[in-house]
Amino acid sequence: MNKLVILTGPTAVGKTHLSIQLAKKINGEIISADSIQVYKGMDIGSAKITKEETDGIPHHLIDILEPKEEFNVHIFKKLATKAINDISSRGKIPIIVGGTGFYIQAVLYDINFDDTETDYEYRDLKQLAKDKGNAFLHDMLKEVDHESAAAIHCNNLKRVIRALEYYKQTGKKISEHNEKERENKSPYNFAYFVLNDKRDKLYNRINQRVDIMFDNGLLKEMETLIAKGYTRDLVSMQGIGYKELFNYFDGKTSLDETKELIKKNTRHFAKRQLTWFRREKDVTMLNIDEFNYDRLKVLNEMLNFLKNKEII
Repeated sequence: MNKLVILTGPTAVGKTHLSIQLAKKINGEIISADSIQVYKGMDIGSAKITKEETDGIPHHLIDILEPKEEFNVHIFKKLATKAINDISSRGKIPIIVGGTGFYIQAVLYDINFDDTETDYEYRDLKQLAKDKGNAFLHDMLKEVDHESAAAIHCNNLKRVIRALEYYKQTGKKISEHNEKERENKSPYNFAYFVLNDKRDKLYNRINQRVDIMFDNGLLKEMETLIAKGYTRDLVSMQGIGYKELFNYFDGKTSLDETKELIKKNTRHFAKRQLTWFRREKDVTMLNIDEFNYDRLKVLNEMLNFLKNKEII
């Protein structure tokens, strides 16, 4: 049974630095579970780790796709599983790091999420969203599957449509399907760490991070992406920090309004991430305030847990 370590948590909680320190201690390599860092040229808005920050630790699933290419849970699962097998075959420990809980769950429990990329009658939902807005479709989902509607943001059109299609095709809620899949036994000897902090401190860091992104050239990065022909309908451009900028460049929002919207959307995203992780089974919560913000103590707690699980 392959070993697997997961380090996740809400955006801006400090996963990156801790993951590097952990990888050094356990002879590990890192697999990114981020839906935007996979794309080339989308560095600042995704808070992508720099070469210097990796400190020599190999990272997988970063900068492997062009922004025009599709990326979803099925592709992630395939690539991440391949990376896990490769890393394990070399006697090292794979560490999945990132905040996309849906992706992590798919790999950890070998879940076969139904692929609804085929043409169903319900594909006119996409046109309905264009005509009446994303919120209209999200309200439709609330009517048939309140649990999924609560877990899926109304602007995540792809997943809203997928959930509606699943209900149309099967007469069952996709949330019930996913709950059953959660009971799958993992094929890995794993540890699932969720790093967390007090909400006010986390939100302050999110606000500061957005300000730093703009100081570091987020507008110029977005100008370059638009100049290359990347449009708002692409999967890559749905990332927070990018999708909000289209209205700014179209003259529909001011710079200050755009910054505040990105901060607000990121805070809401962090809240949804925590809701997801708290629902997951077998997680070990690491509230850094309980360690007096001593990252070394957090790291030692993780190492002790890994020893007890015979992962190291």
